[in-house]
Order: sequence, then C-alpha cells, then structure tokens
Amino acid sequence: MAKNRSAKPAQGLRGSKAGLVLSLGSSALAVIRASKQVRRAKGTHDKLNTADAVAGMLPLITSAALVLRQLRGRKRENPEAA
Repeated sequence: MAKNRSAKPAQGLRGSKAGLVLSLGSSALAVIRASKQVRRAKGTHDKLNTADAVAGMLPLITSAALVLRQLRGRKRENPEAA
C-alpha cells in the first residue's frame, strides 16, 4: 500500500515562491498517483480499498489548496513580482 505524504516546501526554499511552486508540483504528482490508486481499487470492485484510496487523497488535495492560497496571497501582496 502506498504511503500518503503531504508536500512541504524544501528546507532551503521555505516560504519562497520557488519553494511554494515546488511544493505545489509535488502535491500535484501525489494526487495523480493517488487517483491512479483509486481507479485500480474501483476496478477490483473492492469498496474498502476504494474508500481507503479516496481518504488518502483528501490530505493531498488540502495541502495543494493551501499552497495555492499562499501563492495567490503573495501575488496580491506583491503584484509587480508576479
């Protein structure tokens, strides 16, 4: 079973735009991988595995949404740097 990990900005890039973009990219890849897991579970018609895969996607989606919100907030604070 795959481990679900929330994406976090790289240590040296924490809080920077590059770190947030990197975090968003890794979150997106994790969501893609988890969605493939959901499709596989649905293909076997195993409701418990499907529920587990869907529940595993929720923190990843939340993490991506938080990073997007941070990026949008930065853009609003400093529009000329965007």
